[in-house]
Amino acid sequence: MDYKERYLNWLENPSIDEATKEELRSIAGNETEIEERFFQDLEFGTAGLRGVIGAGTNRMNQYTVGKANQGLANYIIKKGKQDKGVAISFDSRHMSKEFTELSALILNANGIKTYVFETLHPTPMLSFAVRYYGCTAGIMITASHNPREYNGYKAYWSDGCQVSAPKDKEIIDEVNAVTDFNSIKKMDKAEAIKAGLYNIIPESFDDEYMKKVMEQSLNSDLVKSMAKDFTIVYTPLNGTGNIPVRRILSMVGFENVFVVPEQEMPDGDFTTVPYPNPEDPKAFEYAIKLAKEKNADIIVGTDPDADRMGPVVKNKDGSYSVISGNMAGALLADYVLSQRTEKGLMPKNPALIKTIVTSRMTNEIAKKYNTTVFDVLTGFKHIAGKIRQFDKTHDYNFVFGFEESFGYLSGDYVRDKDAVVATMLICELAALYKSRGLTLADGIEELYQKYGYFGDRVKSLTLTGLDGLEKIHKIMVELRKNQPKELGGIEIAAIGDYQTGDIMEIATGKVTKSDLPSSDVLQYTLADGSWICIRPSGTEPKIKIYTGTKADTMDAATALADKIEGGMLSIIDGIIG
Repeated sequence: MDYKERYLNWLENPSIDEATKEELRSIAGNETEIEERFFQDLEFGTAGLRGVIGAGTNRMNQYTVGKANQGLANYIIKKGKQDKGVAISFDSRHMSKEFTELSALILNANGIKTYVFETLHPTPMLSFAVRYYGCTAGIMITASHNPREYNGYKAYWSDGCQVSAPKDKEIIDEVNAVTDFNSIKKMDKAEAIKAGLYNIIPESFDDEYMKKVMEQSLNSDLVKSMAKDFTIVYTPLNGTGNIPVRRILSMVGFENVFVVPEQEMPDGDFTTVPYPNPEDPKAFEYAIKLAKEKNADIIVGTDPDADRMGPVVKNKDGSYSVISGNMAGALLADYVLSQRTEKGLMPKNPALIKTIVTSRMTNEIAKKYNTTVFDVLTGFKHIAGKIRQFDKTHDYNFVFGFEESFGYLSGDYVRDKDAVVATMLICELAALYKSRGLTLADGIEELYQKYGYFGDRVKSLTLTGLDGLEKIHKIMVELRKNQPKELGGIEIAAIGDYQTGDIMEIATGKVTKSDLPSSDVLQYTLADGSWICIRPSGTEPKIKIYTGTKADTMDAATALADKIEGGMLSIIDGIIG
């Protein structure tokens, strides 16, 4: 069935409601829009669903979300796990509340108990709820940091991690097997509540989560001693972080916390930013203005579902600088490892987990504190999966994990990145530096002095629509077919293709196998030790290019990264024109 047939089928299908059909009639004659909405089913991938809200098979709506839930329900029942229930949370995006209730009632109609947050709560709290209530699975309705037009559906399993192999593929198969919307069961809410299937998570649950976050604090006494002389500006970017972040900062002892008023309350339109993401410097325009008024020592922002945290540091001249996820992660890693070592809190066989595209400075930090580094694929579920492995083998103890895209976790009380604990820790670190008469900007220079100057960066090429998907696919195919010999004038020493698992040394032709799962990722190691990695984004219409260099000065490291990245961009331009 082609896209036009799918479109007409929805218009004629009696199971599609009239409001949806009216939306579809409004695009009649717009072939491009019809094709965008119907050229494929919105893919239930290894991270669940994510897409633009609207009518169509390639959109987030009650029918695509319903299909995902019926597929998940079928899988749970096949596994005989329906008695333990599913926890469900949501963020501030449009339709999040509606998709949450729909998800619960479909599961309830299949005899599966649900534990539902009545108000919006962050992703890490959903992960915590899954384990706290002993659930079989969890659902988070969020599109994370995507633009306002999006929403999404993330699935978790009983360990509090996003669903991983082989369960992810098995659930995908069950979702794809739901081909008739009439097969999606649904229950009346009042009946579900009366039957004990639809359960509201009480406010007391938040207390249990906060206790676990507070256990990760490393300098509460110092914070309290400086409370009146330390100022924080915080922005939840109109998402879920406002209440839990302010609460944990108060618990740890901070008193002067100012929230950006325009970005304080939940708002699915995200009217002050085009892209509600702490990775984007534009997200901090309002926060920086407020910070200058309050003479703030640090600015912190969290994304809509409060799993990503981005800090802005204060410079000696009173200006503010947005720093990268790699730099924030290096600061936090050094803080957690150094303070745990100094205070005698480091466990035996400590482990730090990072992704293959995360700064190599992390390796130098870990070496200093006798901590083993484990590299995993991009996506925090791979970090969580490694923590789960440690639970079984007991050979290492997880201390800290992060990915360059502003995702951090200290402690294993949740199994996903947590902006609440990351905010607490980065503010503690800023207070620690201020107690020494320094700023976090000084702290960054201290890291460079200790570990070297690392020119880490990530560049995203946005390629939207059907044409964009084809270009992204073409880039990866052509790079594999015609492997580059050099980048920026520097010879390539090794190529890692994580789709096949082959890592080849160019000089010898020797091939070793990666122990990581198959993924559409290419990584090039250059003769001087620099590296560059390219992969399609799993959540956005982008291809991402990561570059890492090291030199004696920041200017030299940056210039080297410019050359290598420029070489890759020239190749890509030649592929897609």
